[in-house]
Amino acid sequence: MGYRLGVDVGGTFTDFLLFDEDSGRFWRHKTPSTPQDSSIGILTGTEAVCALAGIAASDIDLFLHGTTVATNAVLEGKGARVGLVVTEGYRHIMQIARSFVPGGLAGWIVWPKPEPLAKLEDTVEIKGRMSAHGQEIRPIDDADIRAALETLKDQGVEALTVSLMNGYLNGAHELRVGELAAEILPGIPVSLSHQVLPEMQEYERTLTTVANAAVRPVVSRYVSNLRTKLRALGMAGRLSLLRSDGGLMTSEKSEEHPVSLLMSGPAGGVTGALWVARNAGLRNILTLDVGGTSTDVALIENLDARRVRTTEVGHLSVRASALDVKTVGAGGGSIAYVPELTGALRVGPQSAGAVPGPVAYGKGGTLPTVTDANVVLGYLPEALLGGTFKLDREGSIQAVQTIADRLGIGLMEAARGIIDIVNENMFGALRMISVQQGYDPREFALMGFGGAGPLHVNSVARLMGSWPAVSPVGPGVLCALGDATTRMRTETARSFSKRMVDTDEAEVLAILEQMATQIRDELIAEGVPEAEIASQFEIDVRYQGQAFEVPLSIDPARLSAEGLEGIRARFDEEHRRLFTFNMDTLHEIVNLRAVALGIETSLPAAELPVGTGDPSAAKIADHQMWMDGEMKQGAIYDRAKLLQGDRIPGPAIVVEMDSTTLIEADCIATVDALGNILINLA
Repeated sequence: MGYRLGVDVGGTFTDFLLFDEDSGRFWRHKTPSTPQDSSIGILTGTEAVCALAGIAASDIDLFLHGTTVATNAVLEGKGARVGLVVTEGYRHIMQIARSFVPGGLAGWIVWPKPEPLAKLEDTVEIKGRMSAHGQEIRPIDDADIRAALETLKDQGVEALTVSLMNGYLNGAHELRVGELAAEILPGIPVSLSHQVLPEMQEYERTLTTVANAAVRPVVSRYVSNLRTKLRALGMAGRLSLLRSDGGLMTSEKSEEHPVSLLMSGPAGGVTGALWVARNAGLRNILTLDVGGTSTDVALIENLDARRVRTTEVGHLSVRASALDVKTVGAGGGSIAYVPELTGALRVGPQSAGAVPGPVAYGKGGTLPTVTDANVVLGYLPEALLGGTFKLDREGSIQAVQTIADRLGIGLMEAARGIIDIVNENMFGALRMISVQQGYDPREFALMGFGGAGPLHVNSVARLMGSWPAVSPVGPGVLCALGDATTRMRTETARSFSKRMVDTDEAEVLAILEQMATQIRDELIAEGVPEAEIASQFEIDVRYQGQAFEVPLSIDPARLSAEGLEGIRARFDEEHRRLFTFNMDTLHEIVNLRAVALGIETSLPAAELPVGTGDPSAAKIADHQMWMDGEMKQGAIYDRAKLLQGDRIPGPAIVVEMDSTTLIEADCIATVDALGNILINLA
């Protein structure tokens, strides 16, 4: 085996984790992100981390990368200009959408309707029609298609989407439009709906395909640019990107199907948390990934992360599998302020970002942020990033004092107030994925990572009742670890739409097997050996007449053994957990999905030497911090010197290169075999 490099590009920092597959040793590195062209930051960091390990870039076999390029293109409205080809009579499909207006009865009065990703003037109709059973009713006409495509060419579209009625059952018409487009619009990427999302519900299928087309030029430019630069460094290994559902796809595939990358960034943290949990012997975890601008939370039950069938970015909701991650605008750089109108303290979602950053960073920031409050309270010691980074404590005190004066309270009370509010925001997001989905948070441990996660994990665990609070090894680069330890994944879907009484196991299995062969071949083509590929199946079930379905995962052996009866029972059980009741109606199978997975990388975790349980050798200094309304005497410890079995009484701070862990006054922390810090109530 050789080396794997995980790279996670965040809004503030780019994280690197280089893993030696033979020994389990790893090297980590952080470098400031370069938003104008993230490949600059990636190359700088790659060279730095290779130098740390004393290897050449040519020794890296796998370069694994989580990216927010596609996400940011959607959020900032920087996608390409998309031309859309539809069946005649369906020109307003993107405008009418699902006629859903958020808000109450009068919501439409104040709702600014988002501009669809494909404009009406860039939408053209063509003749021809398929039936709901996939048979041709009216033929297509080449001359008519050419005229439509010429119109789009004159308007200067940068990407093309073809989405025809019932195209998911029979893609012949769409394929012909694609062939003509290659001739009339050379060099313009074409997305066909029956290839991107072969499922019923034409609006969702069209929207997903249009979103795919909109981010294609941006992602394609970025990926091919990065690939060229890495090859120039001498790196001949494979370049793979992280999908929203926590699997990997090759960089070539991601250029064709970038809609699967929309949640690539947050997915890295969840896959990293899974790896830590598996090695630390935890089974149920809530994750708390606190970055500079936002916090991402997710739920892992029985070492399996919850997935959802829709990816939501801003107001865009597309059909692509993603890990169920919720995001709130609360991070280390979130700005605290007191609005004139209410006179009550608010924090975020505005953020000081990487530039100018919190006041404490001394880069020209002037507004008080969460990081500044942590500095004032003594939770963040003055030397960061292993002593290479000095914090401006005086500046932080002045900034937080402005809030204290507005509220007419003391400096420390104001700083603690800022932290309490941010913790409540994180607690709110965690409630959405646990309590509101029918899970009891007291049955889960809470894992805090990202630069600021371990600072907040103790307080948030107290709000949730989720113990132990875990600060994993290398929390600041856990997303990069996730990128480095995940496996190849690809999936395909098909609409089935039959009541259970009208079908049987044999018919369902035959279709699933056929789909499995198709995607297995895809992975083999991407260089995964056939012996390493595993398949999984998913079935979407609903009560007849319902407008939404519940996805159930199943393996072929279980389906043959239990039959459709077993699926019916599992659906009833899941429906009861989600909605507290069952119905007396017939069951309907809506969609079938097959997933192919590459081999799981059983990367070894290095164990720490066993200590005496007394951490005093790792103690750096005594330190004052504000807890429970008064200054308390605590201590600062160096994480690199802690040994297995050490017990650290709170209040205490544990510092390391990429993060700081806070242990509160009435808690006690223990260091496990791998060096994770587990915090429990004393």
